[in-house]
Amino acid sequence: QVQLVESGGGLVQAGGSLRLSCAASGSIFSFDAMGWYRQGPGKQRDLVARITSGGSTNYADSVKGRFTISRDNAKNTVYLDMNSLKPEETAVYYCNAEKFYPRVTQYWGQGTQVTVSS
Repeated sequence: QVQLVESGGGLVQAGGSLRLSCAASGSIFSFDAMGWYRQGPGKQRDLVARITSGGSTNYADSVKGRFTISRDNAKNTVYLDMNSLKPEETAVYYCNAEKFYPRVTQYWGQGTQVTVSS
């Protein structure tokens, strides 16, 4: 059973920084990609950042240059460093892991709340 546990959320002032962590129950090498999504109040869940097993990354346009996704294979953990946070980025942030074979399978963490005050 795959478990993803997020941590690091909290309350921060606009312009501040946070680091989110996602610890997997097993080796993150078993996943083809891992990422972070967020869902604000009354909004859909959207991709924030994603990193493949090969290290390729992609970001939502709105966070490019401010957010960085990284992985520590030895700790089976993926991180999201968030800088210059904006109030509109208040949301629940979810960790996601994907396996592509034999079919696309996605796993989700329980989410961590990030609140950015103005």
